[in-house]
Amino acid sequence: MSGNVTSLFRGTAAHSPSMAALTRESGEAGAGPVDFCIPCNPYFPTPAMFEEMAGRLRDIITYYPSSADTITAELCGLLELPPQCVAMGNGSTELITWIDHLLVRDSLAVPVPTFGRWTDQPMETGKRVDMFPLQESAGFALDLARYAEFVRARGTRTVVICNPNNPDGGYLHKQALVQFMDAMADRDLVVIDESFLEFADAEAEPSVVREAMLRPNVVVLRSLGKNFGLHGIRFGYLVANPALAGRVRAMLPKWNLNSFAEHVVFMLRDHGPEYAQSLHQVRRDRLEMAGRLSALPGLTVYPSQGNFLFVRLPVGAEGTVVRDRMLTEHRILVRECGNKIGSSSRFLRLVVRPQVDVHRLVSGLEQVLYGSRRGAAVPGPATGTGYSSGTAAVDRLVSETNGAGMRALAAQPAGPPGLAAAPAAGTGMPLPAAVPVAPAAATVGPMPMPVPVPAPQQVPRPAPVPQPAPYPGPVPVPHPAPAPRPTPDPVPPPAPAPYPAPAPAPAAAAPYSVPAGPTPPGVPARGGLTAAQVRGTDGLESVPAEGRPASRGWPDPAGMGRTG
Repeated sequence: MSGNVTSLFRGTAAHSPSMAALTRESGEAGAGPVDFCIPCNPYFPTPAMFEEMAGRLRDIITYYPSSADTITAELCGLLELPPQCVAMGNGSTELITWIDHLLVRDSLAVPVPTFGRWTDQPMETGKRVDMFPLQESAGFALDLARYAEFVRARGTRTVVICNPNNPDGGYLHKQALVQFMDAMADRDLVVIDESFLEFADAEAEPSVVREAMLRPNVVVLRSLGKNFGLHGIRFGYLVANPALAGRVRAMLPKWNLNSFAEHVVFMLRDHGPEYAQSLHQVRRDRLEMAGRLSALPGLTVYPSQGNFLFVRLPVGAEGTVVRDRMLTEHRILVRECGNKIGSSSRFLRLVVRPQVDVHRLVSGLEQVLYGSRRGAAVPGPATGTGYSSGTAAVDRLVSETNGAGMRALAAQPAGPPGLAAAPAAGTGMPLPAAVPVAPAAATVGPMPMPVPVPAPQQVPRPAPVPQPAPYPGPVPVPHPAPAPRPTPDPVPPPAPAPYPAPAPAPAAAAPYSVPAGPTPPGVPARGGLTAAQVRGTDGLESVPAEGRPASRGWPDPAGMGRTG
């Protein structure tokens, strides 16, 4: 392939270039590279289904589709979901965009690394994004208790969890997730992104869609393109209580779903068994592929419940070099994760594929990583392309952007070297040292926090200790002008006063103070919504799919394809 392929990756800041762009740039006729990058189902639709769509191609692309309501009603009949609780979008990205515009008012918390639109979208609209780093030492597993502490310490109003998470495939059990949702009942919004849940087999019914419909502030996002192997069609849906789902549905264009999406949704009823079998095969392939990759010296494979595996390259391997050589020398496309916040170029995300493709992948990796001497690492990062953001993405976006939207970041003054700049007014304060979040100082608080251990070494003058006193009371030095309002003086005499007078002072000191404890359900975020304000109807008017032909082989909607 052409050497210009590398420039395509350089031009896509947070994602990989499209397969169409890679095929054009290669200048080669025929099929593109073996795709271990784009996470879709390789077994569905079946060849017979593709033939059926090809036979109707002219009609599909010639005429307008039905309205989104018609297509949504068919999908809900298939999944046995109430239509008033569902909104279908032109891909999950469209729904994420509308969730951000309509339901995220002030701030959003998200574990990183994760799907890039959950960090990029709210930052593009000036929201505060609080990033909670997943620890490599813990296998990138999300600790829900620490995440809840982090959310409350930051005062974040919207909380996002991807289950399974992308790119590592980490999975949270349903019971733990429901408990977390209830613990976040005083937040404006909780989003559970289940885009890859169809590929999980950790428990029989892993989805929380039914629990979401009964709660006033929970939205579940689900994908169709990934499950059905049809990313190009762009369709997905969200499930929530009628009020939340209705707000999103009301803003969507009438023909936001195309004719291909309509055709696929209406043909699914007759292909339930094939779909269930495809998921079963992907799960088997995942086990086989994880075993093959784990046998490579120095390669670490993390547990996954998605249709992809997150792997760490051997010491000294540079992901961009591995990616480019796999593409140019072996025609294999892999996802290097250096441009994912919270990851680095030492990590690859590899999509689960049939065993014949996995054999080719492993053979290519052996040649690229070890050459003729098996067990030797590739040259170090100095020989790489130099443009992979790697951990720089974490330093830049977590340390600088977190606590402020993109606009606030541009206006943020640069501080002295080695010290974090003070956050702009109204953009969120650094996490107080007293809050017990986690031991790792640099990674735990994604905001610029002064770490107590290295501080004395870095700063030669111990002056900051007496400085932070916000009240000019304890310093009885000159009498003349310490403050135009020396009113705090008369406070000491009335000792029996039940409410201490210093309470109003901190409010004046910080324009946006982090709440000390849980935010009461009736207290809104700054400009945000309370749980009561987003509460819809208490009951759900399920619309039974009477008169519809019985679906063949489709399992319970809370776990589509769970059979097999």
